[in-house]
Amino acid sequence: MLTGTCHCGAVRVTVPRKPRTVTDCNCSICRRYGVLWAYYKASTVRIEAKPRATEWYAWGRKKLKFLRCATCGCLICWQRIVPRKDGKMGVNARNLDLKVLSSLRVSKLDGAAW
Repeated sequence: MLTGTCHCGAVRVTVPRKPRTVTDCNCSICRRYGVLWAYYKASTVRIEAKPRATEWYAWGRKKLKFLRCATCGCLICWQRIVPRKDGKMGVNARNLDLKVLSSLRVSKLDGAAW
């Protein structure tokens, strides 16, 4: 199990294992967030925060919603608004320990071309 936090520590995210790879997407929102996505089944991810410590954001076609800390603004994860059978979600690996990040293979996703 690995645990990461937002900058102020108000939100904690726990994932079952170190990701095999992370994705650097260049779509209009991911490039602005500056995130590296690690993918997990939503049922295996635990997010801990006090009530009202987080807020959701959805844009455009409203396919995905993004969770961020209401205090420091750090992005925690994305989830599908209508879940798929695979139950996959993206967790912002930049909230994990720097030692974990430095050992990961980064794959590029051309989300801007979609």
